[in-house]
Parts: sequence; C-alpha cells; structure tokens
Amino acid sequence: MFAYIICTIFAGLALLLYARNPYFFKDLSYMISVLKVVLRMGKILRQKPFYSILDAFLDKVAKQPHKKFIVFEESSYTYSEADRLSNKVARALRTHGRLQEGDTVALFVGNEPHFVWLWLALAKLGCVASLLNHNIRSKSFLHCFSCCEAKVLVAGADLREATEEVLPTLREQGVQVFILSDDCNVEGIESLCDKIQQASDEPLSPQLRINIHLKSPAVYIYTSGTTGLPKAAVIKQEKIWMTSFLQFIVGVRSDDILYLYLPLYHSAGFLMGLCGAIENGITVVLKRKFSASHFWNDCRKYNVTVIQYIGEIMRYLCNTPKRDNDKDHKVRLAMGNGIRADTWAHFLQRFGDIDIQECYGATEGNVGFINYIGKIGAIGKENLIHKMGCSYALIKYDTEKEEPVKDPRGFCIEVSKGETGLLIAKITKRSPFSGYAKNSQQTEKKKLRDVFVKGDLYFNSGDLLMIDNEGFVFFQDRIGDTFRWKGENVATNEVADHLLMVNCIEEANVYGVKVPGNEGRIGMAALKLRENMDFDSKATYQHVKNHLPSYARPRFIRIQDALVVTATYKQMKGKLAEEGFNPAVITDPLFYLEDNKGYVPMTQEIFNSIAEGRVRL
Repeated sequence: MFAYIICTIFAGLALLLYARNPYFFKDLSYMISVLKVVLRMGKILRQKPFYSILDAFLDKVAKQPHKKFIVFEESSYTYSEADRLSNKVARALRTHGRLQEGDTVALFVGNEPHFVWLWLALAKLGCVASLLNHNIRSKSFLHCFSCCEAKVLVAGADLREATEEVLPTLREQGVQVFILSDDCNVEGIESLCDKIQQASDEPLSPQLRINIHLKSPAVYIYTSGTTGLPKAAVIKQEKIWMTSFLQFIVGVRSDDILYLYLPLYHSAGFLMGLCGAIENGITVVLKRKFSASHFWNDCRKYNVTVIQYIGEIMRYLCNTPKRDNDKDHKVRLAMGNGIRADTWAHFLQRFGDIDIQECYGATEGNVGFINYIGKIGAIGKENLIHKMGCSYALIKYDTEKEEPVKDPRGFCIEVSKGETGLLIAKITKRSPFSGYAKNSQQTEKKKLRDVFVKGDLYFNSGDLLMIDNEGFVFFQDRIGDTFRWKGENVATNEVADHLLMVNCIEEANVYGVKVPGNEGRIGMAALKLRENMDFDSKATYQHVKNHLPSYARPRFIRIQDALVVTATYKQMKGKLAEEGFNPAVITDPLFYLEDNKGYVPMTQEIFNSIAEGRVRL
C-alpha cells in the first residue's frame, strides 16, 4: 500500500512537471546522458597512466576483435585487423621517419583506410597528426603545413602532383616526404607502402607515449578558410574525448552502423564521426566523398543506421529525383549541423521518420548545443545541467562597428530572450580555448576580456544566435555575414531562406557588397536555379517585396551554374562580395532591382550610373 501511494505521488509530480514543461522527460533524459558522460570523463581523468581515445580503441580490439571497424568500397577491416595494420604503419614511420614522441606529422590524405591507420599509428608513437585539407594547393598548402611545424609529410598516392608542386620548399625546410605507394622515382619523395608491408605487426610499447596527458595536443584541425587562409586549431586530448561523447548523447548505440563521407581532416568527420565511432565501438562505412545520387543506395547496401550531415548536404539529398524506395532504408538517426528549417521538414516528409539531432559547435570552440528535442529550425536547447557546466551568454553586438555594445561602465550587455546576440563562452579549466598553432594574433582575436567584470575572459564564437522563451537556440548569422544597410542590420540567412521559397530557386547565397559613395553594404544574392528553369524575375521581386523590408531586399542578383562552397559545404561569401556587381568583370547573368519595376538585366550603363552616384540606392 505504501509503495502504491509513493508511486502515485511521484506519478502526480511527473504529470504536474510535464504540464508546466512539455519537454520535461526529454530534458531529463538528456540530463541523465550528460551525467553519464561526466562520470565517464571523471573516471578517465583518474586513470593512471593517461587513458586516451587510442586506449579506448585498443580495449575494443580486445573485446570485439572480429567486429567490422571500417568498411570501404568492397573491402572491410575488423578492429583487430585495423590494430595490426596501424602497428605496421607505426613501425615503418618510426624506423624510416625517425619519429619520436611529441613530433608532428602532416597527413595529406583523402578519405581512405590508410588515413585511419596513419592516425592510429601516430597516436601509438605519441606523435601529433596535422590533418591537412587534401583540396589545398601551393600557397595554402605551404601555409597550413608551416603552422604545425611538422617534420614529416605523408601524402596519398592520388596527391603526388600537388605534393611535387611544393616539394622544393619542403626540401629546403628539411621535411621528409612519404607517399602512399609501393615505389617512387621522384627525388625527395619516399614510397611508404612497401615499407609498411615489410614491417612487423607486433604491438608497440605504451612507453613510446608515456608522456601524453589530457592537455597534450592530439591533432591539428584547420578552419575552413572562408574568410582568409585556414588556421590550425589545436585539438588536445581532452577535446577529442568530449567531442567523441556526442554520439552517445544523441543516442548512437553499439550496434549501429555509421555512414561517414565527411572529410576526415575536418572536426565533424574526424572527431564526431571516427573518434565517436571508436568510443562506441561501432562499424564505420567510409566513403571517399559525398554523392547525392549514391547516398541512399549505399545506406541500403551497407545497412546503415546512422548518418552525418553538414551544411547543405540535406538539401542536396532533397533535390535528387524522387524514387518509390525513398523510405526504404534502415537509417534511424542523423546528426550534424547546418540544416535549414524548410529542408528539415522536407527531408522528414520524403525520407521517413528519422531522428534528426542538430548540433552546434566550432572546431576550436568551448561551447556547444544539441537540439535533443527535435524542434525544426533550432540548433540546440538550453538545459540546466548545460548551464552548470559552461558559462555562456548572448551579448549585444554592433554589426556596423563590428564590436560588442558596452554599457556606461564599459561592460558588455546581455540581450533579452528572443533578441539576437553574439554568443560568448567563459574560458575556464573546464571549458578551455586552446587557440591556433603559431597564430597568437588570431588566437587573441577570439578572446574577449573584461566582459562583465574586470579580469574575466570569454571565447568569441563569431556567431549571432537567438534563444526563445522556451530555451530553444536559433542560429541567425555569422559576424561579417550580417551586414548593415540604411542603418539596419540584414541577416543573410534570413534573406536566403525567403529566396528559397521562390519556385525557380534551388540554392541561395546572400552577402553584402560595397557601393561607391554609400555607407555600409547593400544586399546581393548568388543563385543556383532549379534544373530546366529560368530566373523568374517577377516572382522573385513579388516575394521579396511581400516578405522583406526594403533595406533587406537583395538589390543585385547573380545567377551561377553552381554555388561555390568549401570542402565542408560552407558557402563562400568573401570572394563574391569582393567581385561585386560590375558586368564588365562578371560573366554570370546579373540582375538589378529597379525601384517599383522589379529585377531587370544589369547593364554597364546601370552600373556606371550607380558608381557615379547618378542613381541613388
């Protein structure tokens, strides 16, 4: 009887809490998951010697040696096979590369199993891997390479030409260069595959990495370089652990199969994908690159249950021709960031009831959010336990002066609920910011001092967010992407969302361009049209006129066959803004929003009239 009364009371309390907060049970479930991670991290911190993600991999090798770890094209490798192959790589590099604990090795390798063996091998040697974007060339290549002071470069067989391009400079610096092939007749480049084949696969002594600890650099991961040359974010061992736990928090299980096509040199692919898979002991289906046309066939072929996404990936999938078997797959969970609200709804309607876990975070950042509720459009949700673990705030920001707004005392001002503000997070031992390798200037630029009190220190995310009354977090724009025109702030993402509602428009990239004799920047949009459709100038004009204030309407339109994106599907705005709207420079079709007439073809005469101030915008 007593137990019945107690259960009734608890049930009543639960119902009362649910009535006051419809997200109570999901909030509670999230809090329990985070607490489990905290306990797991506490155990790791107490272990001596230091327990790294490599040690977690070795434990999986011992517990499930015959389970598939990597599936690649028509080949597959078990956990024990991966262990032995990485032993061979480690021994080859140690012997021929003369590597010692603490050395840095740059990996210039695409998505293939060798990338995984190389990283595991370097971890076994106590070395740091610098994960180079395999799309970079010449100047960018040398810039990224020099950031991390690597003494050895390992390049993929398909990247020989790009490597030879910078070889003279590398040789001047005394860098040892290996290529993943059985032989090489280029002076200054050594083959590596033959050396790997000859090496022993016996385990390596843990003494080789005895000095590695929680604060040791593990890898260098480069920013996408949308606003200049990439920066090498220092990823320490603790960051690898914290990011790898994301899979557990969003609900990945040990029997799941992950489809990984995102580049392994990027934090989403490497930290969230590969390291998370190791922490969970799951199987990874590794792809060289994303293919919208092969995506679902691959998911069916390999029985994929978990997918990752980033940027515009989900839109690309939604834009593929509809098929009768669109919902015929085993995918139950999608995790990532950058899905637009309209695409989110379309994706679910077309491909079935998939649990989309939208996340927010930056490679080098010290704060993140997870939309564990599944509210369409939100990038996360505030939670009590989250606030206890990380001190963050949204502050008022002047986009014209490009600086935080200060009160009379010189301190920053927090925004109200529902108001857009710059996300900042306090830098502490628990929420560190490690900065960028060999770039103290950019590291300092990401720090805000004396924010709310003298002496405090915060990480500047560079992102403008909004938190509503229910605690849902919404991405608004990037600093620099938001521009000011006619004294008003224009959010590029908001304008792009409206343009995408026009039937002829498939993709939109909105940015601000400078106009001679005018303050601020005026709106311009690069558009990709739907297949076999022309630009509907009347429909576009009518839509922006009905839904956007005059200052936010794109004054110039540029039609492109394909919008330029980074390797991680982030839209490039800087170069487009620089090119402006001069038809003498741009060969793409251009349109100009003429007052009360709509979008008309841009001519040199119109451009000259604007440039000379004869036409007021």
